[in-house]
Amino acid sequence: MKPDFFTRLIPAGLAALIMAACTQISDTPLQQQAAAQASQNANTSMVKTTSPDGRIELTVGSDGGQPFYSITRDGEEIVSRSRLGLRFARGLDLDRGLSLTRSTETRKDETWEQPWGEKRFVRDHHKEIAATFTADDDSGRTYTLRARVFDTGVGFRYEVPDTGPRILVDEITEFSITPDGMSWWTPAGEFNRYEYIYETTPVRDIYRVHTPYTVKLDKADGPYIAIHEAALVNYAGMWLDQRRAGVLEAELAPRHDGSKVHVEGAFNTPWRVIQIADTAAGLINGSDIYLNLNEPNKLGDTSYFKPGKYIGIWWGMHINTMTWGSGPKHGATTENTKRYMDFAAENGFDGVLVEGWNIGWDGDWFNNGELFRFAEPYPDFDIKAITDYGREIGVQLIGHHETSANIANYEAQLEDAFQLYKDMGVKAVKTGYVADASDLVIHDEDGIRRYAWHDGQERVVHDIKVLERAHAYGIAVNAHEPIKDTGLRRTYPNAVSREGVRGMEFNAWGSPPNPVEHQAIIPFTRMLSGPADYTPGIFNLMPNGPDNENRVQTTLAKQLALYVTLYSPLQMAADLPENYEANPEPFQFIRDVPADWENSIALMGEVGDYLVQARQERGSRDWYIGAVTDEDARTLTVPLGFLDAGTTYRAEIYRDGDDADWETNPYPVTIETRAVTARDELVLPLARGGGAAVRLVAESGLD
Repeated sequence: MKPDFFTRLIPAGLAALIMAACTQISDTPLQQQAAAQASQNANTSMVKTTSPDGRIELTVGSDGGQPFYSITRDGEEIVSRSRLGLRFARGLDLDRGLSLTRSTETRKDETWEQPWGEKRFVRDHHKEIAATFTADDDSGRTYTLRARVFDTGVGFRYEVPDTGPRILVDEITEFSITPDGMSWWTPAGEFNRYEYIYETTPVRDIYRVHTPYTVKLDKADGPYIAIHEAALVNYAGMWLDQRRAGVLEAELAPRHDGSKVHVEGAFNTPWRVIQIADTAAGLINGSDIYLNLNEPNKLGDTSYFKPGKYIGIWWGMHINTMTWGSGPKHGATTENTKRYMDFAAENGFDGVLVEGWNIGWDGDWFNNGELFRFAEPYPDFDIKAITDYGREIGVQLIGHHETSANIANYEAQLEDAFQLYKDMGVKAVKTGYVADASDLVIHDEDGIRRYAWHDGQERVVHDIKVLERAHAYGIAVNAHEPIKDTGLRRTYPNAVSREGVRGMEFNAWGSPPNPVEHQAIIPFTRMLSGPADYTPGIFNLMPNGPDNENRVQTTLAKQLALYVTLYSPLQMAADLPENYEANPEPFQFIRDVPADWENSIALMGEVGDYLVQARQERGSRDWYIGAVTDEDARTLTVPLGFLDAGTTYRAEIYRDGDDADWETNPYPVTIETRAVTARDELVLPLARGGGAAVRLVAESGLD
């Protein structure tokens, strides 16, 4: 596993949204910088560059033939000298005996528009150096390290020229950080993919972890960093392995044969990224560094996808009121789907997800992925009648493909599966890859069944293939049991959401269920990488009874707040329709809240403790606020300075009732309305495990 670094900071307040593109390029031979950048050691050569605001400094160099980099911020060490390099089973190694022979510098400042997202406009402002390392012998070994330094972090990648086929077995990229920092992480290389409860430990106590890996460095007030990767294409996903205290090395998920990456010619690694922020909220505000390190849209027109909210024949399977397989409790029936579509139409929802509609769910589907037939409905599911009915009332069917991680079976049926959905007018599909993490079924070049790793190169290649084929049929993809997001939604805008986190279903049957602090951790960790289909909105918080361990460990008001704090352009109302019908007053917030945003600002928060998130509706002056807390009750004072000056807003506040408590009394919600302006503050009392959701409707000063 080899690291991905993104360092990123976002200024508080609303930045200018549209900037003129401005690029300056200078080609600076290393010898011209020798006086300023050579070390005292004659065998060491270095080049330096800074972020546009000058606070972050990146050094890249070679010492005794060993390439390295380091990062400081405001003169303080963030990443100490760390090794760089690649090793091959086939091909010459690129980790030692290399000198820095040339560097170029580029500057860029431009703003681009997202078709959907947490914000409409994204500013890409960075300095870039391209540092070329060349072998000290006559082997011809060489590569370029391309690094971009933003005000919010650093990203770099290896660019290796064509020397024929190569088999990569190790990436030597290191991240040397203080072992005393506090960090939040889930284990990598274990059976349940990314679906683990977050650990909170000092850096020195981790072993092998997934990214994004978030650390508060060893100062009382930060700074904060997050290590991740961007633009994961035709490569293996990166884990972080602690080799010595504070020395994290990139470890790549294996292929089926134990090697890491096979390449045929010239190749680029994903970007290794280190975000850097003064505050925990600054990590969230700086997370579009991953988008900026991805290529622009290569698919073309993806307007077939529209962000929105959906309900689903899904939660009933988890609480055992329905089944995926056929039989007396089968959820995916024509009658039941039409009932859900009626509820969606009555409440302004865009779609209905249906799981268990196709042949293959009977028996042990977890271990029998070959049985799934993606274009063959069960007899009690008339897909044409259902989609015709949905068209009449303005509700789309959201498709579902569970593969049990048998990608060989799925790819063999991909064209037929997408053709059926296109014929039925289905515009989005939820895919699933439920299996142990090392049990991904592939067929090798000889047609032999092999078992690959969940986030290894074979799966990375498969996922891109699915996105490209889905686009050919006008379909967007919401992947569950996915590879982590690395900003590829910029390049493939039909990659609209994904799971990759311990989601809501664990509250129905997990042991233990998601802890109270869970939703106050994932915005600062997993969700730095992109949207998450967490499936919030459970109103019956104890579906298995009050004495059962499996319950939702939040208040009802916190479930509302999650629609703002946990972003997805496909946002689910996950509970059964009857539970919403029984609670129309709090349900009104879910009906109102949008799923597409003009701008987003994390206002305050601490990892694992609390978060206050504000978002402006796309194409509107209305704003929404979500606030969540952990096991501690707290009162938060939220300044409203992000609102338009001179405008009066109607604040519709949904907060925990005065005696609410996630454990003893989770249901009380107090609903209040008041007029506010940008000069005001909102005081939000949050219960234990509680939250608040606020709709801010612009009522005056609109000219």
